[in-house]
Amino acid sequence: MSATRRWLDRLHPQFAKGGRYEKYYALYEMVDTFLYTPPDVTRTSPHVRDALDLKRVMSYVVIATIPCILAGLWNTGFQANMAMADLGIASADGWRGAVLGLFGVDYEASSVYDSFLHGLSYFLPIYIVTLMAGGFWEVLFAGVRNHEVNEGFLVTSMLYALILPPTIPLWQAALGISFGVVIGKEVFGGTGKNFLNPALTGRAFLFFAYPAQLSGDSVWTAVDGFSGATALSLGAAGGLDSIAQGGIQWVDAFLGSIQGSLGSTSTLACLLGAAFLIYTRVASWRIIAGVFIGMLATSLLLNGVGSDTNPMFDMPWHWHLVLGGFAFGMVYMATDPVSAAMTDTGRWIYGGLIGFMTVMIRVVNPAYPEGIMLAILFANLIAPLIDYGVVQANIRRRLHRSEVTQ
Repeated sequence: MSATRRWLDRLHPQFAKGGRYEKYYALYEMVDTFLYTPPDVTRTSPHVRDALDLKRVMSYVVIATIPCILAGLWNTGFQANMAMADLGIASADGWRGAVLGLFGVDYEASSVYDSFLHGLSYFLPIYIVTLMAGGFWEVLFAGVRNHEVNEGFLVTSMLYALILPPTIPLWQAALGISFGVVIGKEVFGGTGKNFLNPALTGRAFLFFAYPAQLSGDSVWTAVDGFSGATALSLGAAGGLDSIAQGGIQWVDAFLGSIQGSLGSTSTLACLLGAAFLIYTRVASWRIIAGVFIGMLATSLLLNGVGSDTNPMFDMPWHWHLVLGGFAFGMVYMATDPVSAAMTDTGRWIYGGLIGFMTVMIRVVNPAYPEGIMLAILFANLIAPLIDYGVVQANIRRRLHRSEVTQ
């Protein structure tokens, strides 16, 4: 029995009668076990074929997102402060301006303090709404099924918030996470039983249902009236020349000081998270390497083919790596232990397919310059088929060896 359960039993003895307290302590139990290992750790397979402890996996992923969170908060405010300077705006409007004024924010792009707090004022409401809306569905389904609320939603909520534009309406953020949790996970049985990444499912729903708020040139900088294309959009329109004319260098894209989602622009931050996840063996290095190799091989192939009408054919691999959300998707989304391939060989194939499809979507499909989101969701769909093919191939090889030895 955990400390939280004993505390609730003493505080509300009536809850303990007939097991009625179960629905009340579940949320407190999740908080209690976030920092401390409970006595009843997961010993069976939470991900169907994986015996890793669910709490350890989810907690480490949240920790691994900290570099992306910090870089994203600074970059969101940095982009907004630069846009305000260009437009001659002295301060933010409404409650945001009032709160930032209390903390002495001067909206100086060169100030890390000003940029960080300005970015926090956009990220925090989105994340709070995400937690409230998604948490409601998690607790509801846990109560109906008499299951405990686990740490899986902490990962989903964090990843989901980091891939949203800072200007997204809060009601759309709530709608997207609701779709991702309910349709992408809970209808299939909850954590460990979904075949799609819930965060990407919610993001894809918003993209197709409300494209005006999830794409275009005016949604990536948190200033009303400012319009500026992302580096990836510039590349799709005119290749590297357009990116250079936009004043964007490769180092800027690598560090993350470019327009984009709240927390997916910094490749450096993503690589730091990847190093932590690989060191703790939470993420599969084979998937990450497979995505990178697939992207590298496809971009080199298209560079060799070339095109007189499509400048994206000439986009080198090192630019694909730092543009858009490629690094974020490669590290945090593709390595989802539930929806990814489980066999070692299957992970190479799965990752290579994501890298290949990402570049193909970016280059060949002019209507959608990103690619990584759709590539991962498509790979999620066929991951079981990949594993099945790998297992059947192993069986056939063993049968062949057995026949030969006989």
